[in-house]
Amino acid sequence: MKKFALLKTGSTYGPVRDRFGDFEDWFLKVLGPDLNIRVIHVAEGEDPGVPADWDGILVTGSPAMVSDREPWSETTGAWLARAVGEAVPLLGVCYGHQLLAHALGGLADNRAEGRESGTFDIRLLPEANDDPLFGSLPECFPAHLTHRQSVLRLPAGAVPLAHSDNEPHQAFRIGDCAWGVQFHPEFTPEVMIAYLETQAEALKESGQSPEALRSAVREAAMAASLLNRFVSYVESRVKQAS
Repeated sequence: MKKFALLKTGSTYGPVRDRFGDFEDWFLKVLGPDLNIRVIHVAEGEDPGVPADWDGILVTGSPAMVSDREPWSETTGAWLARAVGEAVPLLGVCYGHQLLAHALGGLADNRAEGRESGTFDIRLLPEANDDPLFGSLPECFPAHLTHRQSVLRLPAGAVPLAHSDNEPHQAFRIGDCAWGVQFHPEFTPEVMIAYLETQAEALKESGQSPEALRSAVREAAMAASLLNRFVSYVESRVKQAS
């Protein structure tokens, strides 16, 4: 079986975890029980080995901030840069997206607008038309988001793939087979609503309406499909190489 590493870069809010499990549970639920995937707790110092140990790599979101440059994060970022250099397929989500950009010379830092949470429309750029993951997606689709930091500058050589009204870098590719996405393909509407409930006071303090954001939450099947698209890409790549 193809071997996948899921680098866990932290844990969700306690109230959300109590109801729905943690980041890795959401990835595994979308990907299904038959995938040969190992969860590696990099934020706790667990060693992922070398990138070539894996056929594909996924990186979760995190409550940490890339700009804090914590030692485990910087070590993981250097490991991701090595994976890109060795052309090991890689998909970074939210924190993973930001860390990938940072590790390769881009800039990840606080959003001037503050936290963005809720379900928003993602729009593909023309560069996505022939992309292995995004090329067959609709030009516009909804996705779940929650983040206080963003990729403010892409690394040199990165290909921008998608944006939204409030986020210019929703997705990018660097090299032949490494992707970052700011949105959360692993979120369900129920998880998104739980985030908005947990963040309600902070959202109000920033002038946002948790009620309006909650009423706008909807299914995001096309965004969720990205995880299995990545797995299919890895499987086809391994098959071609064998």
